[in-house]
Amino acid sequence: MKKVLTFSLLLVLGLVASQLLPGLLGADYTSFKMCSDTLLYVCLAFIMINVGREFEIEKGEWRSYVSDYFIAMATAAVPWIFITLYYMFVMLPSVYWGDAEAWKENLLLSRFAAPTSAGILFTMLAALHLKSSWMYRKIQVLAIFDDLDTILLMIPLQIAMIGLQWQMFVVVAIVTLLLVAGWRKLGHYDLRQDWKSILLYAVVVFALTQGLYALTASLFGESGGIHIEVLLPAFVLGMTMRHRHVDSAAEARASSFVSFLFMFLVGVSMPLFIGVQHAEALSGHHSVTGSQPMMSWGTIAVHVLIVSLLSNLGKLFPVFFYRDRKLSERLALSIGMFTRGEVGAGVIFIALGYNLGGPVLIVSVLTIVLNLILTGGFVLLVKRLALKAYGTQPS
Repeated sequence: MKKVLTFSLLLVLGLVASQLLPGLLGADYTSFKMCSDTLLYVCLAFIMINVGREFEIEKGEWRSYVSDYFIAMATAAVPWIFITLYYMFVMLPSVYWGDAEAWKENLLLSRFAAPTSAGILFTMLAALHLKSSWMYRKIQVLAIFDDLDTILLMIPLQIAMIGLQWQMFVVVAIVTLLLVAGWRKLGHYDLRQDWKSILLYAVVVFALTQGLYALTASLFGESGGIHIEVLLPAFVLGMTMRHRHVDSAAEARASSFVSFLFMFLVGVSMPLFIGVQHAEALSGHHSVTGSQPMMSWGTIAVHVLIVSLLSNLGKLFPVFFYRDRKLSERLALSIGMFTRGEVGAGVIFIALGYNLGGPVLIVSVLTIVLNLILTGGFVLLVKRLALKAYGTQPS
């Protein structure tokens, strides 16, 4: 519970810093922003390598996972669709309802609601002594597939933002090669997996993706640069590692520190939104969401509550499946999927790269904060439902 509250606090502190630092640093803010963004990408790669390490399935029994994948995909898609529709038809003026750019922007920005925070979830369920239960084993599969689906769907969404250019075909080819290599070499490489090694791998992944962009941008111009986000390469690298369970206190502290730093840096990366007109702040950039006028904080709070409700209602999708299990188990499974964290925040950070912003961005960030604060309550509810299903001994 302390870890989840720390996530929320650091995200809020980062948000506050994002509004103060431009004025405090002045001309030096550009250099600071470049450094903080670099560090943020390295932290995101570190987190995604660890998510990939958790991707452990029996390749010979892949057919048994097909239904789980589609349930996980729907569990990620339903809240995403709910929030996209809400952003479009409630938070934007009706003049944009048929605007293709507005749809693309909101489809990308609302994707933050799709992923479940596997790290937070697994840690909390293990602490409740549910590791041997059907619910824990099933939620482990669903949460990882949930993250994988989020990563994969980010690719066409980013392609839609870029437009139909030749770079798109290169990106698709690279993504395909990564996925094929990840599947063929799943759990194949016996690499060191202490936090220092994973941090080094994260730096290498970031350097390779940025190096590819820098090289292609120098050859074809900035608009011709090929940009592969660190999400998928880092995840695939984690997939290919033969998973070792490194459970020392030092490893836990290091992983927590990286996650804490990441959440703070996500907050710091937010654009200036207090005391500015977004249309003026983004002059020269085309962004429907970023050009919307700021709302009152009371109105934003209402939107945050509604978006949180919609995102969690969408996560109840697994209740309608696994009908051979008790309703309390299925409900516990679904509520366990409510947790949000690093991957969702990473989606928001990527959206910032396309100049998306305005009230919709503020609502998205604060929704993650609210969900993190409520995570302890979600986990206690999962515990109560699990005890109802299993008695005192999960099975």
